[in-house]
Amino acid sequence: MHIPITVISERNHAFRQRVEIDGLEDLYADVPPVVGGEGSAPDPHDYFDIALGTCKAITVQMYAKRKGWPLEGVTVTVQRDDSQERKGIYKLGVALTLHGINDPVQRAKLEEISHRCPIQRLMTESTVEIETRLV
Repeated sequence: MHIPITVISERNHAFRQRVEIDGLEDLYADVPPVVGGEGSAPDPHDYFDIALGTCKAITVQMYAKRKGWPLEGVTVTVQRDDSQERKGIYKLGVALTLHGINDPVQRAKLEEISHRCPIQRLMTESTVEIETRLV
């Protein structure tokens, strides 16, 4: 069992939420002004997309480190297309930039490894069950 994440509505803000995760501070969520928020923090969709991008970067870095490859860093850009979300289609385009590694075989392997990150697998291969209860 993991430590729970707590989300608390911010007083005097339309939809801004403070997020508490194991003592980490300064995490917030909001929605854009077009839907009544202040746009003061990432929205929930952004956090979904962020989870994929960060997981891919970490997975690639861990693999390269384990192999002793000269990867200096990773830049991941996630582009969302939610134009058909109401139809059940949510597309994420991912651009993966590998810094400091030029060998085409290593680069191809790191791209392949990025597809195996736990969050991508969770998003594409798992059934997520959500149980909500009032307390």
